[in-house]
Amino acid sequence: MILGIDPGNIDSAFTLIEAETCKPVELGKVRNEDLIDWLTVFAHKADYVGIEMVASYGMPVGKEVFDTCVAVGKFSQLIAIYAPTVSVTLIYRLAVKLHHCHDSKAKDPNITRALVDRFTPGSPNYGKGTKADPGWFYGFHKDVWAAYAVTVLLADQVAGR
Repeated sequence: MILGIDPGNIDSAFTLIEAETCKPVELGKVRNEDLIDWLTVFAHKADYVGIEMVASYGMPVGKEVFDTCVAVGKFSQLIAIYAPTVSVTLIYRLAVKLHHCHDSKAKDPNITRALVDRFTPGSPNYGKGTKADPGWFYGFHKDVWAAYAVTVLLADQVAGR
């Protein structure tokens, strides 16, 4: 299993996937405090964890960016404490863009489309399905897509794809 986290200053999104198939097993967007609680209990379910890392682009940033950096540190530290055999990788957004779209200028919709085309080609509604008939991406929304992109990148690296 591989866990991916898209951290935020208040809320963070996560996806837990099967390593071989990249099939989502668990996902959500929760308060950082709730993710911390979840990690203390469930971090050991993953063999690998990828956390999107904040990058500097030479522009001034605000408190939200620094709070996100603190969250990344907390998540990494908790995993090291509660699941010491789990490998944690910090993944920059540029690496996600290049991996899924082969273009450093790719935007979130481009990455989402690349994931849909890879895992549910030709399916309507971005492969989400319906409540009665959930699809591969059922329950996904903006930040969960970002977490999944990180998770799939790490899964591909681990598998040598």
